[in-house]
Amino acid sequence: MIKNLLILCLAGFVFNAHAHEDHTKHQKAALAISLAFDAQGNLWRASVQDGFVMVGVSRDSGKTFSTPVKANLVPHKIGADGEARPKIAVSSEGYIYLTWTEALKKPFSGYIWFARSIDAGRTFETPYIVHRDRDEITHRFDSLNVAADGKITVTWVDKRDLIAAKAANKPYDGAAIYYAVSNNKGESFIPEQKLADSSCECCRIALTNKPDGTVVAMWRHVFAGSERDHMIAEIPNMSPAINKAPAPKRATFGRWKIDGCPHHGAALASGGEGKSWWGYHMAWFDGGNDDAGRDATLFYGRMDGEAWVSSPPKKFGNMARQAGHPALATIGENVWLAWREKNAGKSQIWVMHSGDEGKSWEAAYMLLEVDGMADYPVLMQKEKQLFLVWNTDKEALKVLALSPHTQ
Repeated sequence: MIKNLLILCLAGFVFNAHAHEDHTKHQKAALAISLAFDAQGNLWRASVQDGFVMVGVSRDSGKTFSTPVKANLVPHKIGADGEARPKIAVSSEGYIYLTWTEALKKPFSGYIWFARSIDAGRTFETPYIVHRDRDEITHRFDSLNVAADGKITVTWVDKRDLIAAKAANKPYDGAAIYYAVSNNKGESFIPEQKLADSSCECCRIALTNKPDGTVVAMWRHVFAGSERDHMIAEIPNMSPAINKAPAPKRATFGRWKIDGCPHHGAALASGGEGKSWWGYHMAWFDGGNDDAGRDATLFYGRMDGEAWVSSPPKKFGNMARQAGHPALATIGENVWLAWREKNAGKSQIWVMHSGDEGKSWEAAYMLLEVDGMADYPVLMQKEKQLFLVWNTDKEALKVLALSPHTQ
C-alpha cells in the first residue's frame, strides 16, 4: 500500500450533541497548534500560552524550535482547543500571517484578530480586528487562506444576523458565515461580506483553492428541520467590477437532525490539477438519526461542483474508538484520508489511500500510536518530501518524514 501524506491544516474535535459552543477553552498551554512550511522548508508553529499567540520556527524539521515570539503584546483569552485554535500561513515572499479568536466577556462572543510579520518572524506588527462589526457577539471559529497570488481570505462564524432577526421578532436558524479579503498583503482588509445564512454555530470552516486561486469554503449548515448537513460555496471576488453574489450549494445529504452543534467540521480538497480540475474531495462526520449513536460515522465523497460523482459516499473509521476529524489531501490522482482514533488510553493515527481520485480505496491502516492525549494530525508537504506532524502530550511534537512504499 502506498503511504503518502500531504498538507492539510486539521482542526480538532470534541463532540457534544447538546452543547452549541462550550468547547472553546483557554488553557495556559494547549496541545492545539497550527503549522506551516515556508518556501525554504522551515517549519513555523503557532501556539497559545498564557494569553499570547507564540510563534517559533524550526530549521531542522521540528527537532528544535527558536525562542517563540509573541504576536500580541496584550494578553487576552484565546480559543485554543478543538475546532478553535490560532491559524498560521506563510506567503511566497516569507510574510507570516496569523489569525485567532479572542473570547469576550459575554458567553460565546469573540473577535477575530489578524497579525503579520514582514521580517521573517523577528517581530509582529500590531494586531488588529479583521471585521468592522464590533458588537460583543459571536465572531468565532476563524479560518485562514493565502492563495498563490498572495490574496488573504479570512472566514468565521458570525451571529449579527441572528441578533438582528431576534430584534425584529423574525425566525433565524443558526449563525452565518462571513469573510474578509486582503489584497495588500495584510495591511488592511476590505469590509467583510456575508457568504451564507444559517450555518452551524461552532464547526470549523474548511477552505481550499481552485486552480485559478478561487477560495472555496465548506461548512456545516442548518437546513430545514434542523438537518445538520454541509454547504459549499465559492467566495466571490470582492472587486466592484465583478460583484458576483455567493451561490452556496448543498454538499452532503445525511439529513442528520440535531438541535445543537457537533463541533466537528468537514475536510475539503480540490479535485484535479490545472485544466484537469473537476471538483472536490470531501470528508465529514454524520451522527445519523439513531439515539444510541450506532449510525454515526465518517464519510468520504466526491463532487464535481454541481452533482455527485461517487454514490453512495464511502464510510470509514472505527466509531467505537472515537474516529473523528478526517484530514483530506490530494496529489494528482492520489488521495489520502487521515484521522485520529483512541484505544485503551492510546491515541492512534489511521490512514487510507486512493490511487484513482477517490473512486476506489485501499484498506485503512494504523500509522502511529502514542500513550495519552494528542492533537489531531497535520499532513504537510515540503518540496517533494511528505511529513506527518502530530502534537502529543507525552511525546511532544512528532515530525515524521514519509516516503512512498508498499505494505
